[in-house]
Amino acid sequence: MIQPTASFKDNLQLLPPIEGLAGIELLDGSQTVVAHIDNIPGKQGSLAVYQYLAQTFDALTAEAASHGIAVFAEHTEDARNRPGAHPNIDLLLGIIDGGAPLTIQLITN
Repeated sequence: MIQPTASFKDNLQLLPPIEGLAGIELLDGSQTVVAHIDNIPGKQGSLAVYQYLAQTFDALTAEAASHGIAVFAEHTEDARNRPGAHPNIDLLLGIIDGGAPLTIQLITN
């Protein structure tokens, strides 16, 4: 497990590459897709974080979500101040605030 720094850009350098990954799906307890992140510009940082969380934790629990918001670093504060501006961080904050754990499914090319 990485030790997140205060910089999202620096944290990204610590994460595994996302080459070969088309996207991820987040599944609830009934295996319904509740969110999807594609491997496209503007979403690749979130994709890298969620791939890393999937590889590090068994499920997207409050513990995993807390680690994830630490990896998002300065973007977490912005997400708290502007709900909806960072939906992939909002999802993690929702789990920390008592939302049900999710499963992360990696979709390869």
